[in-house]
Amino acid sequence: MTVSTSALGPATRAARYRRCTDEPRWLRWTVTIVVLALLAVLVLIPLGSVFVEALRDGLAMAVESLGDRDAMAAIRLTLIVAAVAVPLNALFGVAAAWALTKFQWRGKAVLLTLIDLPFSVSPVVAGLCIILLFGANSSLGGWLVANGHPIVFAVPGIILATMFITFPFVARELVPLMTEQGKSEEEAALTLGASGWRMFFTVTLPNIKWALLYGVLLCNARAMGEFGAVAVVSGKIRGVTATMPIMIEMLYNEYLSVAAFSMAAVLTLLALVTLTLKTLLEWRYADQLAASGGRH
Repeated sequence: MTVSTSALGPATRAARYRRCTDEPRWLRWTVTIVVLALLAVLVLIPLGSVFVEALRDGLAMAVESLGDRDAMAAIRLTLIVAAVAVPLNALFGVAAAWALTKFQWRGKAVLLTLIDLPFSVSPVVAGLCIILLFGANSSLGGWLVANGHPIVFAVPGIILATMFITFPFVARELVPLMTEQGKSEEEAALTLGASGWRMFFTVTLPNIKWALLYGVLLCNARAMGEFGAVAVVSGKIRGVTATMPIMIEMLYNEYLSVAAFSMAAVLTLLALVTLTLKTLLEWRYADQLAASGGRH
C-alpha cells in the first residue's frame, strides 16, 4: 500500500527529504580538515618553500641573481613567447569554437578530438614531432636552415611547441558556452541586415568575452610555465633559447640553488598574478558572468 507524503509526520518527511548537506558535524569537519591538509601539502608548503629558499641568503642576493644577463634573457624570452603564442591561440580558439558550434558538417568530432590531443600527448613527444618536421635533417627544416630561418633550436620552435601545448585552453572554454547559447542571436542579426563582421563584434564577441578572457589567462599561465616540449626543441642554449623553466633547471643542476629558486619565485609570482587577475574579474563582474553563462 502506498502512503501519501501528506500523511507522514513532519519528522518523517524531513528525514525522507534530508538535504545532502545535512551531514553530522564531525563528518563535515573531517572532510574539511582532510581537504585543507592535502591543499597544504600539495600546494601551500611547496610554494612557500620556493620563496624561503630564494630568500635564504637575503633579498639582495636574490635580486642580484635575477640581474644576471642570462637570467634577464630567460625572462625576456618567456614573455616574448607568451606574447606571441597566446594571441595566436586566442584567434584559433575563437575560430575553432565558431566552426564547431555554428555549423553542421562532417568531421566535427575529429576536430574536437584533435583539439584535446595536447592533453593526452606527452609534451616531450610533441617536441620530438616538431624536430622530425622542422629539424635540419628533414627536407623542410634543411631548406629553412639553408635560407637562414631555422625553426628547431631557435625562438620559432619554442613558439610552435608552446602553441601546441596551450592551444586547447581557449577553445575548450568557448565551445560549451557557445553551444549553450545557440545561434539564434546571430541569425537575428543577419536577418536585420548586419554583415558577418558586424554580427561577430556586436553579438558574438560580447556574449563570449568572459569565457575568452578566462581561456586567455589559463593559456598565458601554461605558456609561461611550459618545460617539456620547449626543452626538446630549444637546445637549452643559455642566453638564447633558455626560457625561465629551462633556466631554473640549468641553475639547479649547477648547484646555484639561490639563483634557481629566485627564478622559480619570479615564475610563481607571474602565475599568482594571473590567478589574482582571474579572481578579481570574477569578483568584480560576477553579475555579468552569471548573465553570460560563465562556468567559473
